[in-house]
Amino acid sequence: MKILLVFDFDNTIIDDNSDTWIVQCAPGRKLPIELQDSYQKGFWTEFMGRVFKYLGDKGVREDEMKRAVTSMPFTPGMVELFNFIRKTKDKFDCIIISDSNSVFIDWVLEAANFHDVFDKVFTNPAAFDSNGHLTVENYHAHSCNRCPKNLCKNVVLVEFVDKQLQRGVNYTQIVYIGDGGNDVCPVTFLKKNDTAMPRKGYTLQKTLCRMSQNLEPMESSIVVWSSGVEIISHLQFLIKE
Repeated sequence: MKILLVFDFDNTIIDDNSDTWIVQCAPGRKLPIELQDSYQKGFWTEFMGRVFKYLGDKGVREDEMKRAVTSMPFTPGMVELFNFIRKTKDKFDCIIISDSNSVFIDWVLEAANFHDVFDKVFTNPAAFDSNGHLTVENYHAHSCNRCPKNLCKNVVLVEFVDKQLQRGVNYTQIVYIGDGGNDVCPVTFLKKNDTAMPRKGYTLQKTLCRMSQNLEPMESSIVVWSSGVEIISHLQFLIKE
């Protein structure tokens, strides 16, 4: 009987947003105004596709992007947290559900040697094409009206838990560690035994705060964190119970 740990990536595992971080590779470290203005709400992945095409057209190559992405700092305490999870892997399964992309997440996990900590990564698939341009696709299509059209993290989480159940893996509880607006949907579906762990001062925490003030029901318990070390303390408490 294991606990399932679900991680967001941007501003949770790493202490920044990989999609905005990559802009430093652009000429003058900024995007042209017309490209910036082309973003439409809910269509971030399409926007990033245009950003990657622009970078490719300007001669920014894979190794340069990789150097930039792998220089992103981890969020405080995350390295310690992953080392703790690695030592207690018999107690935890670990997945990432992220609106970043598969190339960026692979680079970061590989550079820090943390691939073995995670059992599965769910994110927008990306690859370099024959011109050396990074291309990115939507993770899936879904009908949830609360989430961006390329990714509903709750749909992903429910599907994963169901698949695991079919394989005979039943989780005693889910611990969801995130920060952003697109983490609200999966967190509101957590059950009584589960824990939502929003990062202090970020959108997810502020939204959950507002929801509790409006007396909107939330079944799971909420534990706020600023450092991965605080997450370790909570996990130690859970496996002692």
